[in-house]
Amino acid sequence: MASYFGRTVKVSTFGASHGQAIGGVVDGLPCGFPVNLEILQAFLNRRTPGQHQLQTQRKEADIPEFQSGLVQGRLSGSPLAFTIQNTSQRSGDYDNLRDVPRPSHADYTARMRYGEYVDMRGGGHFSARLTAPVCVAGGIAIQLLESIGIHVRAHLAQVGTVPDTSIDYTNPPMDKLASISTEAIPMLDPVQRHTAEQLVLELKTSGDSTGGIVEVFATGLPVGMGNPNYDGIENRLGATLFGMPAVKGISFGSGFPGCASRGSKQNDPFIITDEGVRTKNNNSGGIQGGITNGMPLVMQVGIKPTPSIYHEQNSVSLSNLSAEVLQIQGRHDPCVALRAVPVVEALTALVILDFVLEHDPRVFRHFSHPALEV
Repeated sequence: MASYFGRTVKVSTFGASHGQAIGGVVDGLPCGFPVNLEILQAFLNRRTPGQHQLQTQRKEADIPEFQSGLVQGRLSGSPLAFTIQNTSQRSGDYDNLRDVPRPSHADYTARMRYGEYVDMRGGGHFSARLTAPVCVAGGIAIQLLESIGIHVRAHLAQVGTVPDTSIDYTNPPMDKLASISTEAIPMLDPVQRHTAEQLVLELKTSGDSTGGIVEVFATGLPVGMGNPNYDGIENRLGATLFGMPAVKGISFGSGFPGCASRGSKQNDPFIITDEGVRTKNNNSGGIQGGITNGMPLVMQVGIKPTPSIYHEQNSVSLSNLSAEVLQIQGRHDPCVALRAVPVVEALTALVILDFVLEHDPRVFRHFSHPALEV
């Protein structure tokens, strides 16, 4: 299974939703950087399940145990290896799914690809449970980027049909985005947040689900980072974000609505500012030709409705090749997009960190060689 990504910073994940543990290995992190474990755990807690009534009630502490790569609180230069224990499995809820695949899950395709012994309890290695190790790696990447003035923040731009307030792409309110990050529904508009909360509660009661759109911003990026054609910023972000379960679409800047606009309104005129050459608008989302232009990076990630719903659904028996009516058991999010926000931040930060180290391999050298710091 292709469970790895990255060029300079290489990330791989392992484990399954109902196995003993999940974990990850991260190679290429700069030596000497001090990791704030309290801040890291607070970041992980934003994704952790079972914290309130809007989420799945599977309760996991999601506390990483580091086996290597971290010595006395600093990255040691060797691969960072860690595990997270699974402590709340209920595998019996999935016994019938070996023969009757869940609609819009990977049960059927995984069985066809890997055979009858593939572990699909709770989604197995295809489960969103595997985003916890991603958040460990990404939480550290966020701390590294912030040490050089790059910040990554996201919000729920939409939950179902409920939109958040729109954001100025030329100057996103990063402090405000940080202040709502621990909300159950991280929306800037409190009225819309309440409306979205009521929607999710209604869906939970009725056994249904909905999706959402996560919008992420990155500020402080240097000009000229990236590559043209098939290895640009968008290319790697897209390839990595589509590895996240439930992602069905990605856009940048003004995205698909901008495609219906006129060039006279869509173009981003260049201007001179105190920071140098910038653009008056930011419909490009901070990227032109696959390369950063100094404006904030803006990306939208579409998350589909949670496919595990409690309604009766039509499926088939793979052994008998007969029609079946499936009633899904287990504990599931009525809107998985709510817990997807820190995962999008984590993956975005890891891709940016990969590019940063490719762009300037010595950018973090002062942590490993403090005597050389000017």
